[in-house]
Amino acid sequence: MHLELSQCVLRPWHAEDVGSLARHANNRNIWRNVRDRFPHPYTLEAAREWIQYVEENENSQELNYAIEVAGEAVGGIGLIPGHDIDRRSAEIGYWLSEQFWGRGIITEAVRGLTDYAFTNFDLCRIWAGVFEWNVGSMRVLEKAGFSREGVLRKAATKDGQTIDVILFALVRE
Repeated sequence: MHLELSQCVLRPWHAEDVGSLARHANNRNIWRNVRDRFPHPYTLEAAREWIQYVEENENSQELNYAIEVAGEAVGGIGLIPGHDIDRRSAEIGYWLSEQFWGRGIITEAVRGLTDYAFTNFDLCRIWAGVFEWNVGSMRVLEKAGFSREGVLRKAATKDGQTIDVILFALVRE
């Protein structure tokens, strides 16, 4: 997929993205809002490993894309499809370099990927879990048309704290 939006491009990760990935992802404020498999510090080696993983699994059902702004990979976005009884649902996840926060870029990327996914896959639901302190991500999802569905109490442990996860979803018939 190569999706050109007004502020960014969603595209596959490339080996040439290693430097920009390590530079933009190496940020505690990003790490604090994503799963632990996203390392901190985010080194060049971690960037190489991620791009190798994506390249080796490009034919899997998991979708992982770079968010490109001005010719540089400055974030990532992806979908993890459900299985079995959840097969028509997918989880969305994303991150963006802190220097690009507050510009509507990630909201546009979330809208773009969800529209693409609903058009090209047999999905009726895309969902996200957001840590209780990540108000910015909650606003992104709301602006992208997602609805808050509930609270998973004490569902995640991050940065030494056990916290609530707020569940958001976008449902299409």
